[in-house]
Amino acid sequence: MIRVLIADDHAILRQGLRLILREAPDLSVVGEAATGAEAIAQAVALAPDVVLMDIELPDLSGIEATRRIRALSPQTRILVLTVSDRSEDLVGALKAGARGYLLKSADAATVLDAIRRVAAGQAVLPPDLTALLLDELAEPQPVAEGLTERELEVLGYIVQGLGNKEIAAILHLSENTVKTHVRHILSKLNVRSRAEAAAYAVRAGLIPEG
Repeated sequence: MIRVLIADDHAILRQGLRLILREAPDLSVVGEAATGAEAIAQAVALAPDVVLMDIELPDLSGIEATRRIRALSPQTRILVLTVSDRSEDLVGALKAGARGYLLKSADAATVLDAIRRVAAGQAVLPPDLTALLLDELAEPQPVAEGLTERELEVLGYIVQGLGNKEIAAILHLSENTVKTHVRHILSKLNVRSRAEAAAYAVRAGLIPEG
């Protein structure tokens, strides 16, 4: 039996996860936590096999809670379940000792499979997030306007008028990964559209026109 602790500040999500795990005969929810401090205390007291850890917790981040749990209860493995697809959160969680990282958009079967794999000592990372991780590791230093090399590359194709599907094919990435890069570009440049991003890039000399 795989013993699971759920750490999330939203009660309705904890209840939903408990219902999902209840359907799996090899999984058992041994506790719940609504804060990072509670997650740490419960992990030490209950020694679960796996902690389902949210990143956005009200007192301290799930990343810091992961780091402390790994120090105090090294046999417990952490599977991050979050809405954040930011590369800095992904890298931070893995550096803190998480064995897996899933987005909350994952379906129930994916979550259950990830729990089992993490409990068995395997690493769990969806393909789209793997691409983001590789980009982050390949580009440790931010460049112009805080954009990574990959984001500048995507921005260059936006300037050329290419869509996400075309960019994905050229860069051998999934379309979802390209969408994530585009969202980060718009946020970092503080613009609202691809057209504004392209105009900004040319005006600022980030990407040569044509």
